[in-house]
Amino acid sequence: MEEIAAIQCPFCGQSFEVAVDTSLPFQNFVTDCEVCCRPVEVNLECTPGRILRLNVVAG
Repeated sequence: MEEIAAIQCPFCGQSFEVAVDTSLPFQNFVTDCEVCCRPVEVNLECTPGRILRLNVVAG
């Protein structure tokens, strides 16, 4: 199941959305901020259809 999560860039402070596959219980990935293009690391804990924990740090 895919959910959309809003995250805030730790560099520029702008919010943007990422798609998350909630069928995986633990996830870590790096994505670029849609505004400033700097890499951010996203750490997630999920259950199917639900995001339990979301943490965003400078990549």
